[in-house]
Amino acid sequence: MNALPDLPRSIREVDERMERDLARVERITARNRAPAEVQRGDDLPRVDLIHADRLHPEPIRWLWPGWLARGKLHVLAGAPGTGKTTIATSIAACVSAGHALPSGWRPERGGILIWSGEDDPADTLVPRLLAAGADLSRVRFVGDVRDDRERHPFDPARDVDLLAAAVADMEGVALLIVDPLVSAVGGDSHKNAEVRRGLAPLVDLAARLDAALIGITHYSKGTAGRDPLERVTGSVAFGALARVVLGTVRMQAEDGEPARMMLARCKSNVGPDGGGYTYAFGTEPLAAHPEIEASRIVWGTAVEGTARELLAEAEPDDDGADDAAGFLRDLLAYGSRPAKEVYREAEAAGYSRDQVKRAKRRAGVEAVKLGMDRGWVWRLSAEGSAEGSEGSGQNRVLPSLPSGGESLPSGAGEEVF
Repeated sequence: MNALPDLPRSIREVDERMERDLARVERITARNRAPAEVQRGDDLPRVDLIHADRLHPEPIRWLWPGWLARGKLHVLAGAPGTGKTTIATSIAACVSAGHALPSGWRPERGGILIWSGEDDPADTLVPRLLAAGADLSRVRFVGDVRDDRERHPFDPARDVDLLAAAVADMEGVALLIVDPLVSAVGGDSHKNAEVRRGLAPLVDLAARLDAALIGITHYSKGTAGRDPLERVTGSVAFGALARVVLGTVRMQAEDGEPARMMLARCKSNVGPDGGGYTYAFGTEPLAAHPEIEASRIVWGTAVEGTARELLAEAEPDDDGADDAAGFLRDLLAYGSRPAKEVYREAEAAGYSRDQVKRAKRRAGVEAVKLGMDRGWVWRLSAEGSAEGSEGSGQNRVLPSLPSGGESLPSGAGEEVF
């Protein structure tokens, strides 16, 4: 006699078996369902596919040929004190009034939109605009965000949609300035994905307005001599997302001459790169307000060459030397270190080999050779100053150490490595 099938022992087990069978049926049905059926429904998100043969090629629309493109992001980076904001207001004045830019190009007059988280419009930005000859009727500053209950300062990391609505009726916006650009990133400005996500609303707004977008930022400390794009503070996405990157640097002053700066075109994905213009600061009283003096940019001559060459040639020898000197003092505080190890640690900290060499004397570091067949070590000098560099006759040479000893004896006050 055949055995009876395995019958469920309770109502609960019956329910569990039914649920398993229904789930199995749903899985089989889903596997056999056509892809079109899976995506059926207007309320589901979809990806738009753009047909290349339906697009019409368009030229880059230049606000300033080769330097500022409409609808694109531009990064203006530089060390403190090189007048980045003053350059931006100078360009804005030229666009608002149709004045000639440094190349001699006269832009079509257009509206200017400025958000600054660092400078006051009334006592700083407006005087600079007036000193540069701006048409203030074409300039708007981004103010607070308000509703029926409260108001708060505009935050480019969250309020760009509200700004887009506010400028919807503003005709002819040609230039948008954001200072500092890093404020548009609500997350970690050193993470690529968060920077791209944070800048996307601003970039989209510039594209909708067909306006050039200039974001102002700084160089990272201790990056003199490196590739200009690597010097932009924060994630590499700032330089990668920008179509044009401009850099400023303070030039070495000749004896008796006033300080000059240089603006260089570090990168361009939409036109030529390299080249630049020298400039200096001028200060003069405002015609309608003689009691107020404002700074302005006095443009100089055009320069040629790659941005790296121009910035390296212009940058003073002691750029970043104070920071590099402090790094050396900290590194050598507890004893000597092999020179190769010092250079390796410095590079990891963002200092170039040339920077470390220039900072050596300022830090009070001396190089000492461990005999004729040994390498060099660096240590803090008891006198607080260095006595030369490797290979020079001014460096002290110590007697050879016993085999296996690569550092100064501990009795001489050096830590043994």
